[in-house]
Amino acid sequence: MAGPATSLAAKPARSGAGTPRVIRNPLWVRVVFMTLALGFLACFLVLPLAAVFAEALRKGIGAYFHSFADPDVHSAIRLTLLTAAIAVPANLVFGVAAAWCIAKYDFRGKSLLVTLIDLPFAVSPVISGLIYMLIFGLQGWLGPYLGAGDHPWFGEWFNQQDIKIVFAVPGIVLATIFVTFPFVARELIPLMQTQGNDEEYAALTLGATGWQTFWRVTVPNIKWGLFYGVILCNARAMGEFGAVSVVSGKIRGETTTMPLHIEILYNENNSVAAFAVASLLALLALVTLVLKSFIEWRHAQSRPAV
Repeated sequence: MAGPATSLAAKPARSGAGTPRVIRNPLWVRVVFMTLALGFLACFLVLPLAAVFAEALRKGIGAYFHSFADPDVHSAIRLTLLTAAIAVPANLVFGVAAAWCIAKYDFRGKSLLVTLIDLPFAVSPVISGLIYMLIFGLQGWLGPYLGAGDHPWFGEWFNQQDIKIVFAVPGIVLATIFVTFPFVARELIPLMQTQGNDEEYAALTLGATGWQTFWRVTVPNIKWGLFYGVILCNARAMGEFGAVSVVSGKIRGETTTMPLHIEILYNENNSVAAFAVASLLALLALVTLVLKSFIEWRHAQSRPAV
């Protein structure tokens, strides 16, 4: 009697026929892999971040705050915020419209539209800026028509204007929009495809208009994915360097964003000021991570219990 009972008790319990057996690794395996993971994070994430703040505060807290008294730093911060304030809402509108179109409807060219949305992920940011140089630059396709001159196709008012795209704020905004527009759309497309169209059809059947369906059914269902995409888009917009460096001309105090101004300060061997401005970008990155974690937590809390 004792033998069969002992053998049955030694077998691990299974909750069902299809439930896999739980495999527990030895303690030394878990310790080794945890040590490797934490060591990797410390070397490639924590130490560089700590080095930025240590170098920024190397000459004391007074020198740190004195670095922000430079009017060029104020100009770089204002331009960065202005660029993000224009690019993020533009990508928000485009991302929601593109995700709605792709997830809710079937049409010809749908796969092509998805490919075009992913294009900034495949193209180098420097090439993205060069595209605008080739289009709007002085020797580009549209550059000669944007400057003041006598163009027979346009009216007198237009001929008197000297419209600047590259080496000016519009070029910076356009380049930033180009490199950031996939973020919102790419967050919403799989979410909307998973949710399906049943709730929208039910709302329309009950007499709701298209706008009522969108604001009262679709938006509440996608709000966390929407916030997540906006946060990622804003982080990339504030930290973009490659595309902006090509179209800005790096005119100090006029067309330099915070990443470009950091490069200028570092090349001038003004490392304390460079790392002080970099610490501000690092703080923005940390705030982005906190918001990202909060949204992921709220999204998990809002899911119905299974």
